Amino acid sequence: MDTKISEIHQKEVDFHDQWAASTKVSEVEVRAAFEAITAPENRFILSQMGSIKGKRILDIGSGLGESSVYFALLGADVTTVDISPKMVELAVKLGETYGVKLTGVVSAAESLNVSNSSFDFVYIGNLMHHITDRAKMFEQIQQALKPNGKFFSWDPLAYNPVINVYRKMATQVRTEDEAPLTTADLALAKKYFYNVGHQEFWFLSLVIFLKYYFIDRVHPNSDRYWKRILRETDSSLWWFKPLQKVDQIIAKLPVMRWMAWNIVIWGTKK
Repeated sequence: MDTKISEIHQKEVDFHDQWAASTKVSEVEVRAAFEAITAPENRFILSQMGSIKGKRILDIGSGLGESSVYFALLGADVTTVDISPKMVELAVKLGETYGVKLTGVVSAAESLNVSNSSFDFVYIGNLMHHITDRAKMFEQIQQALKPNGKFFSWDPLAYNPVINVYRKMATQVRTEDEAPLTTADLALAKKYFYNVGHQEFWFLSLVIFLKYYFIDRVHPNSDRYWKRILRETDSSLWWFKPLQKVDQIIAKLPVMRWMAWNIVIWGTKK
């Protein structure tokens, strides 16, 4: 593997090992990550997957393990993969807490240590912007999927000016080599998969980040905003739903949709 990529991988391991070591299993929001009003990406992905009971799911870049455990609770056979050994360990423990068993694998996305043609779905949540060689990642995903298997990913886009200011401020809760997605990543996905689609989320609703900073006085380095939003409730965000309605309209506009915070991309194995 390229020396530069190896160095980036090591930095990712160190950063995420430290994050895992500082996180208690009881602090991980499993159901909120898919059911909260502030989790539109995952709710959309679930609607596209349909029933996953009995399906084999490969969760790449599983992090704290919320997605792996949630899929397992719905009856899926889940293999949880992360480049960080401590993250994999935490995810497996999280599963045990919820009464489900996960298969843990320590591996980078560009060199998956899993069986070929074995999975019905590959899920990549908030990971691709950490990957340097995305062509290699797509190649590995394609190999892991069964014929006609599907991948689903969600990640931040590179174009929104508000989010770009946030990224410059949140230096201690992000890794320095992150690169949000562009239209080129969507084009790359189409080289490896067919029936590739995409859906964008978070436009006006991003005002919640401004609320955290200007009203709640929470600095981006003091709390991970993308995790903080999952602790919100319908009652605390009574003003939020109308903004989401407008977001749904903006997401249909060809140019404006690229101003979103996050994009969901999916495709079927060729």
